[in-house]
This record gives sequence, structure tokens and C-alpha cells, in this order.
Amino acid sequence: MITSARDNRVFIYEVSGLRQSDATDLNSYAIRNSGNILIKVPFSRLNEETRRITRLGGMIVDVRPVNPTAHEE
Repeated sequence: MITSARDNRVFIYEVSGLRQSDATDLNSYAIRNSGNILIKVPFSRLNEETRRITRLGGMIVDVRPVNPTAHEE
């Protein structure tokens, strides 16, 4: 299998509104009730992570690449 630069891209999700619940208790970190959190997401998991954040009651307020100056080949 050949991997491309697209497969290696990583994005930062800025998320608001996540709250501690039974589902978030399974995480290895606590969820704060206030403020925004940043979550690093590989390109291959963007859809899965978006659904998870929505299911947990969060709202994605920004998505940006980790390395915005890199050019695709």
C-alpha cells in the first residue's frame, strides 16, 4: 500500500461544549465544562472524530492543519 502526503496530514479540532459524562469518563483525560479544548486528529480519522464529538455534545468551532505551510505534492 502506497501512502501519500494526504494520508499523513494531521488537523487540530477546536471544540466547545464537551461535558463530562459516562462516555467521556472512558477517556484518559477529564473534559472541562467551560472553555474550548484542542484535539489533534489524523486525516484518516476526521469523520470518526467528528461523529464522536457530536455524540458527546460538543461543537467544532475550528479545524486547522497542524502544518499549514506544507504543500501537497
